[in-house]
Amino acid sequence: MLCNLTRSKSIDYVEYSEMEIIKYENGIKTECVDFIAEEVPVALIYNGISHAVMMATPSELKSFAIGFSLSERIIKDIKEIKHIEIKNNIEGVEVHIELQMRRFMALKERRRSMVGRTGCGLCGVEHLKQAIKPVSQVSNANTISLSVINQSIDVLRQSQLLARTTGCTHAAVWLDPTGEVKAIYEDVGRHIAMDKLIGARAQSEGLQQGAILITSRASYEIVQKATSVGVEILLAVSAPTALAIKLANDSGLTLVGFCREGRAVIYTHKHRIMT
Repeated sequence: MLCNLTRSKSIDYVEYSEMEIIKYENGIKTECVDFIAEEVPVALIYNGISHAVMMATPSELKSFAIGFSLSERIIKDIKEIKHIEIKNNIEGVEVHIELQMRRFMALKERRRSMVGRTGCGLCGVEHLKQAIKPVSQVSNANTISLSVINQSIDVLRQSQLLARTTGCTHAAVWLDPTGEVKAIYEDVGRHIAMDKLIGARAQSEGLQQGAILITSRASYEIVQKATSVGVEILLAVSAPTALAIKLANDSGLTLVGFCREGRAVIYTHKHRIMT
């Protein structure tokens, strides 16, 4: 039977499921099994109060919660999170984050209802003045070479295991100054992949020495997330938007787009890119 999506009967979510499909390629019909990336509602609940519901790949959710909290400026330091608990249920996943009381009270003052969707950038914004947060100024301590960028693109393809399986996910990658891939996180949403990477690095080696590479366009909110945690160099496989370029320029961030084999376009603060 075709179009039969196979999932576990339990509520332990997985990154992808198997599905029987009909494939046409070069005029040849084949019945086979395909692998489909999962996308489930993930509720971020701070001290018992729901703050956001995002559609996400249900993996690395602790890192996602930490990265989201940092990049959305809910916390300033990972130490302000006391505890994280993940609960699966029929409707989706609840991520319970317990903040220090001082930080939670600050969140309550600006809390708003927010619902996330794949590719959504202005979820929950009620007024124009809420749309663009003030950018954070970044330091000036990192550089990276063009040859390293080219080298990392080759490694990236090999490292995107979920994308190679499903063809459906974005990745956010941490590169050290030599171009070595130190961490990679994938998700159906580019913003969530970014938050997962930020959260993971915040728990380990930090976000100071190196650069972030994303397998998508560089939109303004990706720039905001990067600058919120002090990242100095942001590399994107696709193009940036005009607003992303403006925010990168204002914050001191080096923004490079169209990072592909033998190609890179430097849009802002070119002094960090060594030729």
